[in-house]
Amino acid sequence: MNTLTPFWPQPAARLSGLLYLVVIVGGVIAELVVRERFLVANDAIATANNILANEQLFRWGFASDLIASLCVVPLIYLLYELLKDANPHVARTAIFFSLVGTAVQSMALLGHFAPLILLKRGVMLGVPIDLLRAQSYMALQLQGIGYAVALAFFGGTMLCRGYLIARSGIVPRAIGVALMIEGLAYWANSLIDFVVPVLANTVLPILMATGLAEVALCLWLSIMGVNVRRWQELRALQ
Repeated sequence: MNTLTPFWPQPAARLSGLLYLVVIVGGVIAELVVRERFLVANDAIATANNILANEQLFRWGFASDLIASLCVVPLIYLLYELLKDANPHVARTAIFFSLVGTAVQSMALLGHFAPLILLKRGVMLGVPIDLLRAQSYMALQLQGIGYAVALAFFGGTMLCRGYLIARSGIVPRAIGVALMIEGLAYWANSLIDFVVPVLANTVLPILMATGLAEVALCLWLSIMGVNVRRWQELRALQ
């Protein structure tokens, strides 16, 4: 096992970066390319028409979000192995935050797929089309609420993960600090969504800006990997 230890961190880091890239791209496609494009504020008819007119793209939005959620699971494990020696307790806490957030996000995806069931099968059952359009619109809104709940848990993940990175030094500590700031932004965004929703669009640009911390981590892991010597020093202390 000791002879393999020096080779473990870099492959794990590169694979983590690749998985992180899939998660980021999948989330962008689902949220910005599909849901933001299809959902017309306060207009159930236009929203329903968008979905029916571009059904395949709407399905791909669902699939991309699901693929991203699947990739999160091995990513959680790999980052835990890379960072656990900085603080095992915080590393385990990050796992729980991330798993719960991923589970909530995955369940909220039902709200994304529900309009297809309502608009296509509901008509066959003789349900009034106006009612189906309203239900479809509200299903997408519920998906957004579920996503905001998931982000609250991911905020805890970012705080823990950022702390571990800053403490370990296996990647630049500035990325760890940026991740902790992103975690606080996640919490603020979710709180505003629930308590003061009229300000949601105001804080969204701030949240997206702090999200660059994850992009930086993804690119660093993919291209540079980790500081193997520092990782070995932390492992030797355990």
